[in-house]
Amino acid sequence: MARNQNPHAIIFPYPLQGHVIPAVNLAMKLASKGLTITFVNTHSIHHQTSKANTNGNPNHHDLFAAVKDSGLDIRYTTVSDGLPVEYDRSLNHDEFMESLLHFMSAHVEELVAKIVKSSDPPVTCLIADTFFVWASTIADKFGLLWASFWTETALVFTLYYHMDLLRDNGHFDSNDGRKDPIDYVPGVEAIDPKDTASYLQEADTSTVLHKILFKMFHDVKNADSVLCNTVEELEPNVIAALQAHQPFYAIGPLFPFRLAKGPVATSLWPESDCTHWLQSKPHGSVLYASFGSYAHVTERDLVEIANGLLLSKVSFIWVLRPDIVSSEDVDPLPIGFREGVGDRGLIVPWCCQTQVLAHPAIGGFLTHCGWNSILESLWFEVPLLCFPLLTDQFTNRKIVVDDWMVGINLTDQKVITKEEVSKNVNRLMDGKLGDQLKAALREVNLKLEDALKPNGSSEKNIECFVNDLVVRK
Repeated sequence: MARNQNPHAIIFPYPLQGHVIPAVNLAMKLASKGLTITFVNTHSIHHQTSKANTNGNPNHHDLFAAVKDSGLDIRYTTVSDGLPVEYDRSLNHDEFMESLLHFMSAHVEELVAKIVKSSDPPVTCLIADTFFVWASTIADKFGLLWASFWTETALVFTLYYHMDLLRDNGHFDSNDGRKDPIDYVPGVEAIDPKDTASYLQEADTSTVLHKILFKMFHDVKNADSVLCNTVEELEPNVIAALQAHQPFYAIGPLFPFRLAKGPVATSLWPESDCTHWLQSKPHGSVLYASFGSYAHVTERDLVEIANGLLLSKVSFIWVLRPDIVSSEDVDPLPIGFREGVGDRGLIVPWCCQTQVLAHPAIGGFLTHCGWNSILESLWFEVPLLCFPLLTDQFTNRKIVVDDWMVGINLTDQKVITKEEVSKNVNRLMDGKLGDQLKAALREVNLKLEDALKPNGSSEKNIECFVNDLVVRK
């Protein structure tokens, strides 16, 4: 591709950690294929990531500066999400979502107009996270191709995609509230309603999140293409059914240069280095626990998990970000917990998850079942202990435990107890069950590895997407 013929895509990641990470990796992947990329973070995400990753300097302007020497043409800028940078988005979730729904689009339109007017090569494509409700309008206004970027599984996508079908059959937004398996969604084997995303299980569908879901899945059916951070061989029937409607490219797992620590700052908090502590622990003996970057844990559940870890006698690293219960409760651990654990446990506010999972001392991962965490655990063949909290995590748990059998549940009860936590931590870390899980993990891992090979499905799908941009620009 000649330099002046490069397609130019603007990428807008949704302003949450779990969405920014794969978007950054997508940007580098597409740039490595010859595309010019303009990557747009919100002011808030830029402020947090630059403060956390550039020696505390929130004025570090280009988070992609480190990759410029590799020849990647990635430009970087920021946009307002409609709220002041200092606003506590974690504590005021609904107000944050309302701003993304109603106010962000005006700032985006102004920025896109400026980029379109001044860019060389000309902008040809808008790649926006599916959760943005303004993408179709902005793309139409500026005559751009629109690729919707989905950071979760194809299964979750298709369940949302068929919300009308679920409603018509009484499984969603219905007084009937059917509890029998859903067995009529194209490409989907029967699935229990309790294993669908949390927003599909809720009786109140008037929330701001539901407004966003209804709008985005009404619009996404008109996208020129959908890019999905999954692997074709992991979800073949679901993806084939979606491809009957529109171009749907499985391009995952989107990792930074084969899972080395990425050169682009994506972490919202400073990362603690756990390597020295891990070096002192036997092979496969440490449980890594993290509940991701956004979902909250109730104080009661957190206390039971803490006491369960104490009972288990297993060594662990536990990531407890400052707002895990609430940004108004900075230390929700039981009194005396840290002293009781001693050197058996390392508690940090944040860390580089891929570096920890890659360490040979890690033998299991207690996780909220975020999709990025699952993909990383699969890559490093670390068995999962599942504790879903929100949104797609319930469906991801079902895939991990029931379909792939690469993990177990932290609890099978509605009320979590320290005894059950201790029992299941020890089950996961036990040799016999651990060996069974690792055998299943190896099979799934091979599908990820194969997908990223030069002739692998994900590599071919991203080439197909790029070629389509070249033809249509």
